[in-house]
Amino acid sequence: MGKAGMAMLPQSLQDHRVRAADGRSVLDGTVHWEPVRSLWLTAMAVGAVAGGALTFRWSAFALFVASTAAMLLLGHSLGMHRKLIHDSFQCPRWLEYFLVYCGVLVGLAGPLGLLRTHDLRDYAQRLPHCHDYLGHGRSLFLDGWWQLHCELRLTRPPRIELESRVAGDPVYRFLQRTWMLQQLPWALLLWWWGGWAFVFWGVCARVTVGVCGHWLVGWFAHNHGPMPQQVRGACVQGRNVRFASLLTMGECWHNNHHAFPGSARLGLHPGEWDPGWWALMALQRMGLAWDIRLPDDLPHRSELVGTAPARGRAPAGATADAQACRSLHR
Repeated sequence: MGKAGMAMLPQSLQDHRVRAADGRSVLDGTVHWEPVRSLWLTAMAVGAVAGGALTFRWSAFALFVASTAAMLLLGHSLGMHRKLIHDSFQCPRWLEYFLVYCGVLVGLAGPLGLLRTHDLRDYAQRLPHCHDYLGHGRSLFLDGWWQLHCELRLTRPPRIELESRVAGDPVYRFLQRTWMLQQLPWALLLWWWGGWAFVFWGVCARVTVGVCGHWLVGWFAHNHGPMPQQVRGACVQGRNVRFASLLTMGECWHNNHHAFPGSARLGLHPGEWDPGWWALMALQRMGLAWDIRLPDDLPHRSELVGTAPARGRAPAGATADAQACRSLHR
């Protein structure tokens, strides 16, 4: 697809942080083994499986469950995704730092790296064609190898321009440089508190499950599941993975997210449990979150088709929540 093909894309499909000459910028490339990230995850997995089995204690397992849930909820769902990437709500700066720091502890990447990766993937999936690496377009096992142990080297990669508020922030720059090392203080603390069992379960198992679970749900969310709404012209569509609503803190409602990427609420319809949204509502009631965006607050998307409500609006329940958000903020 050349420049003419790019010009045909609706403006709402463009990512304001991504600049590319043409659509082939996300199509032409090769996948290579990435040794640092691969060895990092392998070491964590060995520690989780072997170390966790040899040192199993119920207290260590409880630590694993509690810490994994907390990091996925506060860190990945609220901090990294809904706040840093999509800026779908506002909060005090100290709280933003705390949430993003929790997201770093999930073990996926540093804040700037994760933001760039998300923007590239999000931009590519909205085009008529993109590399299979960016669209989870291969089999489960090959995609797992690619996503967990490899990197895509594009021939002419797009230029990603992060906002200076984020790219120039000294806290985010520090976390980006040290994101793997951020596990070390917690490993030392957990070793002092509960020995090697707490290290293997509270760090290795938590990171392994968080990283591998993120990939696995991502693969299903782009390949299997209901797709009530479709983004016309996009090569990759999001799908809802209903069984994973609590495990993913609501991030599994990926069809909803593809339809309304700027919405802070992902579970939009009755029965779509969204713990991230519940936590955000709790923060709002404490006066720690405001300007929360919902589908009603987003621009109309003419390319959105299917069984979604007319004009890209949220269902009645979400509209009521939007009004409640505004009344609480007043």
